[in-house]
Amino acid sequence: MTPPLDDGDLRAMLLTALGTEHAAIWVYGLVSAFLPASAATGLAAASLAHRERRDAVVALLARDGIAAPPAAAAYRPPSPVTDAASAAGLAAVAEDDVAAAWRAVAERTEAATGGELRRLALEAVTAAATVSVTWRGLAGRTPLVAPFPGDGSET
Repeated sequence: MTPPLDDGDLRAMLLTALGTEHAAIWVYGLVSAFLPASAATGLAAASLAHRERRDAVVALLARDGIAAPPAAAAYRPPSPVTDAASAAGLAAVAEDDVAAAWRAVAERTEAATGGELRRLALEAVTAAATVSVTWRGLAGRTPLVAPFPGDGSET
């Protein structure tokens, strides 16, 4: 069971999470041009996971009669992407943003009543934290694992 999204704070956090999913999908399109062929499987899996979460959020919103905002045509990376290391770094930033947004959703849902939404949020934080390890390694960043995924201190 998922609670109605009539809580403005929860709805705002869910819309923020949706925005990070849109951005992550766009980022994976961009970085695919710079990452080595050996990263193709991980890249495709990560992109698919974001698309599936995006679709799940759109469906949750639709059930409550809320129109999901569309993705932007493009997003501004925090730094230029010019090679595999900068591409992997951007992918790590996208995953960190996703983790932070979904952590906020998880914090605003009750275990007993949050059901589907809470599971989605916790799975998203876990997946983003896991996937970001790969991209941090490829970017040459340390530590590979953020101490508290989703707290905003990853990048």
